[in-house]
Amino acid sequence: MVIEMSAMPKTWILDLDGTIVRHNGYKIDGKDSLLEGAERFLSQIQEEDTVIFVTSRKTEFKEITESFLRENKIRFDHIIYDIPYGERILVNDRKPSGLQMAYAVNVDRDTTAQTVVIRNSEL
Repeated sequence: MVIEMSAMPKTWILDLDGTIVRHNGYKIDGKDSLLEGAERFLSQIQEEDTVIFVTSRKTEFKEITESFLRENKIRFDHIIYDIPYGERILVNDRKPSGLQMAYAVNVDRDTTAQTVVIRNSEL
């Protein structure tokens, strides 16, 4: 899947478990592990972009979660903990020029969005 976006800075809102790290690995194995392709996918995110992870993990796991991400050089600006297990809905307005301001990508659990290619263009 190729997503073509403007060259403007972006805000990435990414689920953590099952998309970047193995789902519930921190509970099952006692530690997190990066999914295959996670580093490659995240490397497509421009330095000027903002990265927000969302997770149903309880805040009590904040230290081990953020330590793991820092040790693995996974950049993030914010992490929102304790969110419900249900669907996540993003609502945003469209620019008067027609520029789409929101995208959604669903991937199978424990398979990083490694098939997603981001292209910045001068839209």
